Amino acid sequence: MFFKRFLLTAIALFSLAAVIVGSFGLIPVEKISLNFADDEPVHSLTGLNGSDGPLLVVKIDDTTYAHPQVGLKDADVVYIEQVEGGLTRLAVVFSSKIPAIVGPVRSARISDIELLAQYGKVAFAYSGAQRLLLPVIASANLYDVGANKFGPSFYYNDPARVAPYAMMLKAPELLQESTSRGIAPATSANMGWNFGEPSEDLIPIKSAHISWPASSYDAVWSAKEDRWLLNHNGKINLDSTGYVLGPKTFIIQIVSITDSIYKDKVGGVTPFSATVGTGSCYLLRNGGYSPCLWNRSSEDSGTTFTDVNGRELTFEKGQIWFALTSKEPVFTPASMQDATNTASK
Repeated sequence: MFFKRFLLTAIALFSLAAVIVGSFGLIPVEKISLNFADDEPVHSLTGLNGSDGPLLVVKIDDTTYAHPQVGLKDADVVYIEQVEGGLTRLAVVFSSKIPAIVGPVRSARISDIELLAQYGKVAFAYSGAQRLLLPVIASANLYDVGANKFGPSFYYNDPARVAPYAMMLKAPELLQESTSRGIAPATSANMGWNFGEPSEDLIPIKSAHISWPASSYDAVWSAKEDRWLLNHNGKINLDSTGYVLGPKTFIIQIVSITDSIYKDKVGGVTPFSATVGTGSCYLLRNGGYSPCLWNRSSEDSGTTFTDVNGRELTFEKGQIWFALTSKEPVFTPASMQDATNTASK
């Protein structure tokens, strides 16, 4: 308390002295600045004010039966992945804020291992995995904090939902228990992307349609909310609180999707989405998109995004979604008024 009073008094006296000195013309008053705001920490994944923290990644069901989902509003990064039957599932990255409840939690897939390696040794929460994949998860560079290891004290079925779309996770309690067991997840850090102004070549659009064989998303630009509002399978993508999910930056990352050696419990072949290598992409922000190229040289490295001439493309500060798909998106052009609004940002 004494130190706080001393600091406030010192700042006040310094400011008064600066004004007095400035009034005599020794130092122009407009040149005097206390840039304490510049010293605020910035979260590496979102670019927003806040400290980096432990990384928790949760696998979330993304079928129609799983909606509305819980906790996604607080995510830093969300990945949409293709699974069996052409459906999608989410890998959701939390660090800056850990919501009280997250779900519905579902099982892991082989694509998760390569995708998440770039983040370091994260805490990975999931409901289970098929038998052949379990030893792969055990040997991967991650902490297994799944339901099989932590059980019903942290993973429970919501009685208002129908299994297997009902499992919820008490995320803060899980992390606290993990710490007591000696688990120390990697801390969020720069993953290859940076934040800044949009490209001068940004192409204005009203919306983008992204698809998989049995699932689709639409990212619809909202000038009022200054973000992309998402539709899932043709319906507004509401979370459990009624909030329309949608990020500031949406990346459509074109990846190779091939059959893996794994299958689900009914024999469906598990696809593998390759996120190491290079490929084309589309960076959506500020009401438009930029054609881009993504590059990730190894599992341990982050992913960078450039324009077709190799110049870095920056993200808008805030939540980020990645759609990992092998299909080209369909864009709806902006009207003249929409284009003018986008250009004025």
